[in-house]
Amino acid sequence: MKALGNVTKDEALYQEMCRVVGKVVLEMRDLGQEPKHIVIAGVLRTALANQRVTRSELTTQAMEKVVKALAG
Repeated sequence: MKALGNVTKDEALYQEMCRVVGKVVLEMRDLGQEPKHIVIAGVLRTALANQRVTRSELTTQAMEKVVKALAG
């Protein structure tokens, strides 16, 4: 594992995955929706399909891994 400062790449990816999921859950709550795992995966899939949004490689990788983990 290559270290990024004191954080390994795997740890950085995990932290970004948690940030991404947390953001979606809070946005869904604000809209009055229940944050079910399949809905969270759908929101992230839709966001990933939007090529106009610029994301870091870490964020894109985190979003893809969350979708895979939640939707199987």
